[in-house]
Amino acid sequence: MLTYAYVGPADLPAGPPGHAVPTPAAFARWASRADLSEPFTYVVTLDGTLRLAPRRSEHVACASGERVLAAGEILFVRSEPGWTAPEVTNQSTGYCPAPSCWPAVAAALTRAGLNHPGHFTTEFIFRHCATCGELTVVKDDDYYCYNCETPLPA
Repeated sequence: MLTYAYVGPADLPAGPPGHAVPTPAAFARWASRADLSEPFTYVVTLDGTLRLAPRRSEHVACASGERVLAAGEILFVRSEPGWTAPEVTNQSTGYCPAPSCWPAVAAALTRAGLNHPGHFTTEFIFRHCATCGELTVVKDDDYYCYNCETPLPA
């Protein structure tokens, strides 16, 4: 399985690691104390554990600086008979995970007892420009650097 190293700026402030929710009971304990009114930052660790942190947290802090299987943003809502993650993305400019990391996310959500949509609700494709080094989010299959207009690898 593909893993992702942190590729973002080196000068980000450190923060506390994300809260591990490897089981339904762990998620329920976490959810009872969390403000669930907005999405969260998440990572899936190399052992397949879902870690959660406030949305404005950096993914690298959530992951304690380690490599990950996936990263992005996630929203939770109460549902019957438990909890659902109706919105899940791979939006992480620190790790730039490919949409193909979804199986790791699905497995972590399932282990934590969370219903999910079966796919990313919004997918992001990231590329670093070989010419200027800028990180680009590819939109509408337009593989060109927005900064210097150099073609990006497909």
